[in-house]
Amino acid sequence: MARILITGVAGFIGSHTAEKFLEEGHSVTGIDNFDAFYPRQMKEKNLASFLHHPAFEFLEFDFTQDDFSLLKVKPFDAVVHLGAKAGVLPSLKEPQEYIRVNIYGTWRVLEFMRETGCQKLIFASSSSIYGNNPVPFEESADVSQPISPYAFSKKSCELLTHTYHSLYKTDVLNLRFFTVFGERQRPDLAIHKFVKAILKEEPITLYGDGSTSRDYTYVLDTADGINRAFRFLEQNSGVYENINLGNRKPVSLLDMVQTIERVLGKKADIQFLPAQPGDVERTFASIEKAGRLLGYSPETTFEEGVRRFANWYQQSYS
Repeated sequence: MARILITGVAGFIGSHTAEKFLEEGHSVTGIDNFDAFYPRQMKEKNLASFLHHPAFEFLEFDFTQDDFSLLKVKPFDAVVHLGAKAGVLPSLKEPQEYIRVNIYGTWRVLEFMRETGCQKLIFASSSSIYGNNPVPFEESADVSQPISPYAFSKKSCELLTHTYHSLYKTDVLNLRFFTVFGERQRPDLAIHKFVKAILKEEPITLYGDGSTSRDYTYVLDTADGINRAFRFLEQNSGVYENINLGNRKPVSLLDMVQTIERVLGKKADIQFLPAQPGDVERTFASIEKAGRLLGYSPETTFEEGVRRFANWYQQSYS
């Protein structure tokens, strides 16, 4: 049984990841500062199913400013650093906050690891760092030209983790997530917003002509990829890798809406607006490296994932 620290544990991906590690028999300490980006009540619900698990410990904690001595009582075998300011469009309005939380906060996490001798890090990067590169996105691609502060912050963190790997021999897997969706999805994300609006018979807004596409990845497939990344780090040393965790099956914006319509049995009232700055045209993951190194193979189809989300939403908000 390993002792694992998860940052951002009350979030969408963090809560599913904690459940996965607990199912595997590990001991999990989770921290979260309940950032006001969306309601605290939603994050508390995310924690509810495992908050009282005997192998889980939760601490309300801000890794950008709180005293890490609170976490030094017992050494950790690995850190899964998921906590961050999320979202491309909000980063255009508050770039300084993305620099403070994502970059400075990641530096503090790395310093905590160095000081306590923890040598294994899984870092949550993003497909946003690829910008408008040719698809499919491969890990070897040049990602030196980000087109949003959010993407810049994630690429900067990858450089930080490489520095600590080089200087202090920290083993690192930077996992580049691709549009994760499913139960507990953040309310600002498209599938959540569209399901809510269509059920209420309210209009939905599409930016651009609907042809932009995303490589949607179901959250339990992502959590499985994180778990596999931990197993890889357990068994290997001298590791520094960037790895895509996607689904390899991009879905256009219009196809996404049509899938939601089929699942809900209701038609959407669509309003089109101009494309937004900082948004990439498409994402499409090459996942050969994840398959080769981690044995990663996503199993959930887009429509099945949307169906599971819609069922969860209707049960949660009935």
